[in-house]
Amino acid sequence: MTTTAAPPRTSFAWRGLFLRLHFYAGVLVGPFVLIAALTGVLYALTPQLESWVYSDQLRVPVSTQQLPLSQQVDAALATAPQGTLVAVRPAPEPGDTTRVLFAEEGLGESERRAVFVDPGTGRVTGDLVVYGTSGALPLRMTLSQLHRNLMLGEPGRLYSELAASWLWVVALGGLVLWITRPRNSKRVRTHGLIGVWVLAGALLLSATGLTWSAYAGENVATLRQSLGWTTPSLKIPGGSGDHGDHSGHSPAGSGHGDVDTVLGTARAAGIDAKPLEIGLPTAPGGAWKVTEIGRGWPTQVDAVAIQDGDVVSSVKFADYPIAAKLTRWGIDAHMGVLFGWVNQLVLLLLGGGIAALVVLGYRMWWKRRPTQGFGRPAPRGQWRKVPPAALVGLGVGALVIGWFVPLLGISLVVFLAVDVLLGRRAKTA
Repeated sequence: MTTTAAPPRTSFAWRGLFLRLHFYAGVLVGPFVLIAALTGVLYALTPQLESWVYSDQLRVPVSTQQLPLSQQVDAALATAPQGTLVAVRPAPEPGDTTRVLFAEEGLGESERRAVFVDPGTGRVTGDLVVYGTSGALPLRMTLSQLHRNLMLGEPGRLYSELAASWLWVVALGGLVLWITRPRNSKRVRTHGLIGVWVLAGALLLSATGLTWSAYAGENVATLRQSLGWTTPSLKIPGGSGDHGDHSGHSPAGSGHGDVDTVLGTARAAGIDAKPLEIGLPTAPGGAWKVTEIGRGWPTQVDAVAIQDGDVVSSVKFADYPIAAKLTRWGIDAHMGVLFGWVNQLVLLLLGGGIAALVVLGYRMWWKRRPTQGFGRPAPRGQWRKVPPAALVGLGVGALVIGWFVPLLGISLVVFLAVDVLLGRRAKTA
């Protein structure tokens, strides 16, 4: 009797193609993903590191009484800081200091000078440059830039965008390989097992990372704008509503006497988060802006504009479009501030898992490299095994994704070109 071998299944044909893409993509982008994972783990630890390194500026003895906020601002102004008074962040908890914020010439984008004041005594405990809505101090600023661009400025952002662009491709390719692995195989590789466990987190990091990227980020912003998924902005009477622009503020020391009344009005209007920022008017008689800045709980991002003692405009998180809410939650989760230490722990495990995947992947490649007697993980020509209609669909999908995520598209073209050249070289050797 003779037996006829069963024709190869479509799933097997797809497996060869995915294996080749997963292997070579992992080899090429692995270093970028590894650096992003390790620097991300460092960044996730910064809240505790900041509390320890800057304890002299951040912590004071708990006082039973607090000075009016306007007097705390006066104490900061008495140190004769350079620049323009732009905002105040009242002490969120007993034992914390109040931050009085100034815009200065020479500071970078989203950077401000913070003077720290003991709310009980008015004693100034120091001043530091802080960054962004999170109020990141110099240590976190440094680790953030290391994670974002390797301290290389705008050109360095290409590294993190490349890592975010390929991370989801490699992760989903690994999932396909895990699902289609031979069922009679008793060997379960640690690499694949870790990949399954970190899959959801890797996809989240990739998606949220792309929203901050230089090129794909622009396409994401355009898409959100066209679909009405943008985050609502607070309407400021007589102003742009852009909290990051402080060029129109009055000189330091003027117009802050109403800060106590403004705080009381905001609290009465439902601004109940402990961490908040009070932005001064950008023109005499203009509106104040009071914004919740706590990110440990996903709903504390409300904001109100107050003019002449009345709330004239407000934005509530409850009114955000669902896409804007998901974006807010995703970004906060990426930064490790959503739900506090729980989010940090998840990021530590996730970053460690991704770093382990890269290391184990290179170990597998080294042990099974061709010079050790093994063939390539998937020979060239795997695309010929894929049904033509499916191959056309795959090509169209790659073109669309490559346009939307430019670094992915460009690097994929380069990869294919190099692969073709190596194939021709091998034939002529």
